[in-house]
Amino acid sequence: MNKRHTATPEAYHNGTETHAYQFLGCHPQARDGKDGFVFRVWAPNAKQMAVVGDFNFWNPQDLPMQKITGGIWEAWSPNPKEGGAYKYVVTHWDGKAVYKADPVGFRTCKSPDTSSVIFVDRYKWHDSLWLARNARRSPLNAPVNIYEMHLGSWRKKEDNTYYSYSELAPMLAEYVKEMGYTHVELMPLAEYPYDPSWGYQVTHYYAPTSRYGSPEELRLLIDTLHQAGIGVILDWVPAHFPKDEYGLYEFDGTCTYEVGDPMMNEHPDWTTRIFDFGRPEVRSFLISNAVYWLEEFHVDGLRVDAVTSMLYLDYNRQHYRPNRYGGRENLEAIDFLRKLNQACFAVRKNIIMAAEESTAFPMVTKPDFDGGLGFLFKWNMGWMNDTLRYIKEDPINRKYHHNSLTFSMTYAFSENFILPLSHDEVVHGKLSLINKNPGDYFWKFAGLRTLLGYQMAHPGKKLSFMGNEFGQFIEWDFRKELDWLLLDYDMHRKMQAFTRDLNRFYLKNDPLWADDLSWNGFQWIQPDDGNNSILTFRRINKKKQEVICICNFTPVLREGYRIGVPKPGTYAPVFCSDDLKYGGTGQLPVPVQAEPGVYREYPYIASVRVPPMSVTFFTRVPDRSKAPKKEPAE
Repeated sequence: MNKRHTATPEAYHNGTETHAYQFLGCHPQARDGKDGFVFRVWAPNAKQMAVVGDFNFWNPQDLPMQKITGGIWEAWSPNPKEGGAYKYVVTHWDGKAVYKADPVGFRTCKSPDTSSVIFVDRYKWHDSLWLARNARRSPLNAPVNIYEMHLGSWRKKEDNTYYSYSELAPMLAEYVKEMGYTHVELMPLAEYPYDPSWGYQVTHYYAPTSRYGSPEELRLLIDTLHQAGIGVILDWVPAHFPKDEYGLYEFDGTCTYEVGDPMMNEHPDWTTRIFDFGRPEVRSFLISNAVYWLEEFHVDGLRVDAVTSMLYLDYNRQHYRPNRYGGRENLEAIDFLRKLNQACFAVRKNIIMAAEESTAFPMVTKPDFDGGLGFLFKWNMGWMNDTLRYIKEDPINRKYHHNSLTFSMTYAFSENFILPLSHDEVVHGKLSLINKNPGDYFWKFAGLRTLLGYQMAHPGKKLSFMGNEFGQFIEWDFRKELDWLLLDYDMHRKMQAFTRDLNRFYLKNDPLWADDLSWNGFQWIQPDDGNNSILTFRRINKKKQEVICICNFTPVLREGYRIGVPKPGTYAPVFCSDDLKYGGTGQLPVPVQAEPGVYREYPYIASVRVPPMSVTFFTRVPDRSKAPKKEPAE
């Protein structure tokens, strides 16, 4: 971790500061032999500024602020105490006074109080082994299988109140470890006012939400996950912010953090304000915030939300102001994203920076020096949309939509992709993942197992939302915990066991991830069997060891199904979703001998049983009889 950086107002004003939180906000500081706290805030167009709080009975006359440089105001007092609430009183040039939370406040009061809280970090970390291990290994050539979750609705207490970060820590670490995931991805945890926004409309960018406890407790949660060997990715929202008066909205009486142009400063769908990515101080504020979560909370990466809305000036709007070249690209946002990734990878080189970007914008995951945006990964929204559209089809009609499965391979290696089955796909009438599958109760489970198995076999890193792993039938509801009671039912227990074993199979079989982002790690066997709705392909590691994947998307058993293989020998099934212990039919394949014969470009043919609605993985079994015999010891 980089602790040697010293923030400066000059760097903040020229847009290059990466640690603005060291200077702005509220910090302990002694002056003239007295302990106290210093407050600093950027409000360039304010007429007057003052600090009010518990320590001065919220009297704006008690602690006025002085402008020190470039629109930064400062005040110091020996009277504030750690844990006390405070706000800034911003006086506009028209005389209107507005009470504002600290944009760089590190803690907040519990809702409905929107005040900031004086906070000093004293947490002692215990994750040095985790950090050292991950400093040596890139996620590009490692297994990445992400459990996406909303902390407040994963589990709740019997009275429907939230567990705290510290209470969740042991439960979550044990569950995710047992289930075989490599990372958790937490939906936004920066403080937000409106529960139905799920955290995607932020008012306090530097303060973890008080819904689940204190900043120290969040540090404990992340520390506990690290000690269990689980990485932590945080959803982060730099695209826009809500118009709550106490937040960033027109902070000094003018468009301070947001774009000034009335045509361009609001999202028409979300009615939120858009950050001014071309303003140097805004860039410093946001980039420092990303660095803050990486350094001060040890998160292992950020999933950057709504990148598409940042890249295009005409995003979801009929009228827009073109860029200086007459185009629709937001040039300032593009430059900001490049600078963001540079700063984050300077903190820790092997973090995950992932873009939620749904268009064909080029080179999202290519280096900035090569013209790219510099992200490590991009969510593969095309794969997700095509796959889920296919899954919803009645199996009898799937042969007419076979290209929905194969099309993703035409661009699979154009970016470094994560395959998401996320929260967005199980809300607002889209149905839960298991309910997207047609058929009766039995075949819905078979279809879900097949979908998750196919996701695991397909090139790209993996992400699945909580509840998918045991087949939650209702859509996700942020107000309630997951339907854990379903695990009292046999098929849901078996579904959970399948997901656990599939995740562990993925971890143990590096052909599924060691060369995951190029054609070297993938080869088709038969992509064109739409009539049977079957896909067969090979996943290959750098030592040329392989796993053969057969995906059957119909509830029909196929006996003697011919596949091409590269070598002679015995090919044995090593994992199958149709196993009785997972709720399948139990019509499992058996080891088969490959025989000479031409199948496409393959010189050998194996005739295998393909169970109905299933994914099966085969490996070649070495012929032990041909191994050189050891001489007996004398």
